[in-house]
Amino acid sequence: METIENIYHNNQPLWVECLPSGHHWSARIQRGAVLQLKSLGQNANVSLYCVNSEDKFERYNMPDSLKGQHAAFLSTGHILASDLGRAMISIVKDDHGWNDAFCAPSTAQQIEKQFGTKNFQDARNEMYRNGKDSLLLEMTKFGLSATDLSSTLNLFSKVQPDDNGNLSYVASDNTDQVIELRFEMDCLVFLSSAPHALDNSTEYASADVQLSLYKALPLGDSDVCRDSCPQNQRAFQNNNRYYALTA
Repeated sequence: METIENIYHNNQPLWVECLPSGHHWSARIQRGAVLQLKSLGQNANVSLYCVNSEDKFERYNMPDSLKGQHAAFLSTGHILASDLGRAMISIVKDDHGWNDAFCAPSTAQQIEKQFGTKNFQDARNEMYRNGKDSLLLEMTKFGLSATDLSSTLNLFSKVQPDDNGNLSYVASDNTDQVIELRFEMDCLVFLSSAPHALDNSTEYASADVQLSLYKALPLGDSDVCRDSCPQNQRAFQNNNRYYALTA
């Protein structure tokens, strides 16, 4: 099969692993890398949170990310901005086309209400996990706590409002959909593949997700994320100043 050229990474994965349904994961990912997430089934959801690995007080800021890009969700061409006005992650590819930025990760109460309870003693690794506690568990590995967790981005998930502004989850078949995240900053990244907080499925069955890491190609004269709006250009300028001595 012919390999299609990717203009954002070199198509040579440094590593590949699977994030099983309902599990959690974390890593330090350097700027200049692309993390690819590929859904292996329907109703995929990956709640993502990130902080600057060199300064953990700098973190993903949902209000600034949406306000600066005049968006109600994040997709191709958008960035995840920090609370200091810098670009943390660029979404360079998004087959799903909509990633929920409004809803928090699922809680233990929400999972129990929708799916019931399965604990480790009874179900071992098939236990029902929730997004919030899963993220916090990963964050403790890096000395972070609940006071360090703010808004997340729910990859592969779409929500829509009714006439009264109430949000509902839009179920979809995400099978083989790919999202690629280019890192503009050295980050600690925390992921949970527990179901979305508003998922009204009858079974606890979010999809497995394949994770692959690539080396990013240098930015060209025109870039889908940097040049999508003046606010993003300023965020990248702030990054250039931040990393001026290491460029």
